[in-house]
Amino acid sequence: MSTARGARARARIEVTAAIKDEARSQLAAGGAAKLSLRAVARELGMVSSALYRYFPSRDDLLTALIIDAYDSLGEAAESAHARVAGAAPRERWTAVCAAARRWALERPHEYALIYGSPVPGYTAPQATVPPAARVGLLLIGIVRDAYQGKGVARPRLPADLKPEAQRMTADLAPDLPPEVVTALVAAWAQLYGLISFELFGQFNRLVEDREAFFRHAADQLAHGVGLVFPQPTGTAAKGPSGSGS
Repeated sequence: MSTARGARARARIEVTAAIKDEARSQLAAGGAAKLSLRAVARELGMVSSALYRYFPSRDDLLTALIIDAYDSLGEAAESAHARVAGAAPRERWTAVCAAARRWALERPHEYALIYGSPVPGYTAPQATVPPAARVGLLLIGIVRDAYQGKGVARPRLPADLKPEAQRMTADLAPDLPPEVVTALVAAWAQLYGLISFELFGQFNRLVEDREAFFRHAADQLAHGVGLVFPQPTGTAAKGPSGSGS
């Protein structure tokens, strides 16, 4: 790459970062629904036509911010997991949950962008799906390790939910029992429900020691997906490498 091209590439990276930073400031001030490319350009001293060379529309800028937020959350969860990689599955699970909560408390406006109210007129493209799945896939991996190791306690699965459970299992984790995958999907939703209740004020005048409450709730979610140790003989579902006893 020539010196001139390298300089242009660096300049583009710097301007793109500045645009995103200003957009995040607008998110904090007025929420995603009020995000405006013209306002971003004005604050940066750019003409609107110049900004459109970086982000052709508000939706393109929103998508970039959403992907960045999901990736930042995923990186935080993965880093926390790496620090306890040799621990038991239940400890790894609660570490990931705690990291997600911590990230949300530190970046409330970015959390609101990805888990708050939908932005009117915006439909997230497929490109947001892999970043959005990072925490969920990490939790699935923890349960998979337990299933293939000591085993998991299979949650109860109602008969009328079995077809949907089998469909979700085929999509998400074909190597896990359907009842475990169903519990995982529910736990994923409940994790963000807990975080959202705290972040958006629903725990005000209700839960005072929120960190202790969250630790307990995250541990209960681990229990719900089958990370129950020690277990009574015969209750653990084992993976292909397990003995089942």
